[in-house]
Amino acid sequence: MAVYDLEEQERIAALKDWWEQWAVWVYAALAALVLSVAGVQGYRYYERSQADEAYALFKSVQTTAQEVAASKDFKKLSEAASTLATKYPRTFYATEAQLMAAKAAFDGNDLALAKTHLQWVAEKGRPTHVDIAKLRLAAVQMDEKKFDDAHKTLDSIKDEGFLSLAADMRGDVFAAQGRREDARAQYQIAVDKADKRSPMKALSQTKLDASGGAVEKPAEKSADKAGEKKADAEGKK
Repeated sequence: MAVYDLEEQERIAALKDWWEQWAVWVYAALAALVLSVAGVQGYRYYERSQADEAYALFKSVQTTAQEVAASKDFKKLSEAASTLATKYPRTFYATEAQLMAAKAAFDGNDLALAKTHLQWVAEKGRPTHVDIAKLRLAAVQMDEKKFDDAHKTLDSIKDEGFLSLAADMRGDVFAAQGRREDARAQYQIAVDKADKRSPMKALSQTKLDASGGAVEKPAEKSADKAGEKKADAEGKK
């Protein structure tokens, strides 16, 4: 049996007192840690399980889409996409299915149904697809001649990567309204903001040219006015 000196005995006694006081809390903390780890693992398993189940259902949606391409029964695809969105709303597949259903409805000239699917993506879809859905939604609203709604939808697009596309679409909406100068200004913005390698730059430029050509920028106007004043002053000498 080990023999402890007085100082060691005091340390052991202090440790026992501490343990008696805090043992419950130590066990509680350990239990919380174990539950936390288990919870994370369980959530990851749940997410994987949800994704797998959603993918299986998405495959059936794709099959339905192929059938619809021949039968033109786009409402069948709409129902399948809605079922997937209801069961697995947070998955990538739900968003993809909604966009597929929106296109089928649009091709079938059911603008109201197309808009329903696009609004779902705009409000609940994966972040990477939200602005795509908004652009398509604005196009549908333009076809419905709901121009104010289309402008509001486009104004809600804030991602720098989509500003050129939004400006181009806004130009289309203004053109549909007969507001040629406003359309021209938006096409100019689309050209200015588009990536040099983007095919949209050439398309927006074509629309700009058809609307009257490049819009004179404020700095250019100031320079022109300054030049005119200088020319007038020299002419008076």
